[in-house]
Amino acid sequence: IVLSMDISGSMLAKDLKPDRLEASKDVAIDFISKRKNDRIGLVIFAGESFTQCPLTTDHSVLINLFKDVKSGMVDDGTAIGMGLATAVNRLKDSKAVSKVVILLTDGVNNSGTIPPLTAADIAKTYGIRVYTVGVGTEGFAPYPFQTPFGIQYQDVEVKIDEKTLQDIASITDGKYFRATNNNSLKEIYKEIDLLEKSK
Repeated sequence: IVLSMDISGSMLAKDLKPDRLEASKDVAIDFISKRKNDRIGLVIFAGESFTQCPLTTDHSVLINLFKDVKSGMVDDGTAIGMGLATAVNRLKDSKAVSKVVILLTDGVNNSGTIPPLTAADIAKTYGIRVYTVGVGTEGFAPYPFQTPFGIQYQDVEVKIDEKTLQDIASITDGKYFRATNNNSLKEIYKEIDLLEKSK
């Protein structure tokens, strides 16, 4: 399993508690700690993508690297296609029975050199299933802005390209989920946990 996580600036919006990024990290770390026998890797993306941790069974190392993830580690933007392609690259030579990417984003693809659906086609070619998770409430969410008086919050429209995320999931025989709060995010990971069992 490779977790491909959006760390763009909008992941700091506070519609999930304490914010989208921290909520996503907490739930993912909990998921990792329950899947003791899996090789799990972590890819992060914003305007570009990179591998934060290659596939490993050493989950304590993975979780430590996960805890270090913060917004601003790469140029801002949302390169969903790159995030997926980097994850596919990590999995393509794996001999595992089941190869899975969990792609989590709160935005619309607006940067990177690989279109999301092209990355989905590549995933399909290698027999990799992609579960896509759109994070964010319906409507507006409080988002932090730096001002001369410190951080102020302003409501910003939540834009998630659900159509693209649904297409990625259907091309790769996966499933699309929408997480509008912390609880629904936990339930999504529970469901993926149940869907992905192999001896």
